[in-house]
Amino acid sequence: MSENHARPMSECRMGFVAEERTAPEPRAGGRASGGATVVPLHGEIDVLTATALSERLDALTAHPCPDLVLDLRPVAFIDCTGLGVLCRARNRALARRGRLRLVADSSSFLLVLRVTGLSDVFEVIPRLPHHGEPDAEGAA
Repeated sequence: MSENHARPMSECRMGFVAEERTAPEPRAGGRASGGATVVPLHGEIDVLTATALSERLDALTAHPCPDLVLDLRPVAFIDCTGLGVLCRARNRALARRGRLRLVADSSSFLLVLRVTGLSDVFEVIPRLPHHGEPDAEGAA
């Protein structure tokens, strides 16, 4: 095996606030303006991490009117499995009359959304919403 493949999982896979780094957890005080649940994601979202992320997002979108903000700025890599998890979470949120926003400022991630035809599917914002700041729906 090459040295690149010998890295511990904690160094090369999706990390979260949780020590174990296998399941996403909302950050302490994970509420943004208007009661949105902020879920910070880190590292890689791929076939190896998608199941844990999907389970957590399913739990967060299980109730009526979920309002999720996924902070993807620290994410280093996302594959098609990860994009599928984001699509599923969006669909679940919308089916329950909620919303899902992605916080992303990476030109490479935004390019992935454009190339896959998902740039018009997701509500993408460059930073976390702040109290009193208009969001995409409130902007004139």
